[in-house]
Amino acid sequence: MKKVGLYFGTFNPIHIGHLAIANHMVEFSDLDEVWFVVTPQSPFKAKKSLLDNHQRFDMVYEATKGYDKLKPSTIEFNLPQPNYTINTLVHLGEKYPEGYDFSLIMGEDNLKSFHKWKNYEMILDLHHLYVYPRISKGAVEHQFKDHKKIHRVNAPIMEISSTFIRKEHKNGKNIKPLLPVEVWKYMDEMNFYR
Repeated sequence: MKKVGLYFGTFNPIHIGHLAIANHMVEFSDLDEVWFVVTPQSPFKAKKSLLDNHQRFDMVYEATKGYDKLKPSTIEFNLPQPNYTINTLVHLGEKYPEGYDFSLIMGEDNLKSFHKWKNYEMILDLHHLYVYPRISKGAVEHQFKDHKKIHRVNAPIMEISSTFIRKEHKNGKNIKPLLPVEVWKYMDEMNFYR
């Protein structure tokens, strides 16, 4: 049984913080692989700053090329919008009926609002959560404090954001060290976020 951690995000762009967390999860927990699930652009929330789905996937592909245990995924691209995590998990269960055990990877900030997610009880019944530390306000709900399916992984705290990268790149700052080399090359060639 292959244990796969699903790391959801817009990855707009993917940066070294995303890679460091995913790699930490696969090296220092019992996960065998981490799949970067690129969240599609919602037709209901068109954001000018959000690159096309396939451009963001290409950057994730470039970033993960050198890592055997990290994989890019387009699984959500063809699912109906707006998409909920529970739907993606059901779809993955149907697509890979055996040999895979899917878990969710999330920051502690997301765990704090997890009780507001659609069908969160069902998600926890069927899947494990791997939580990495984030600096954020608020508290984790009591029901999630010592839950047997919630695993806290002591990954490094990464305070890098894609928003910061886009903003400062547009302002002409050198943000190159915050990106995997291949992502920087691709972004620069395509003239993204200028």
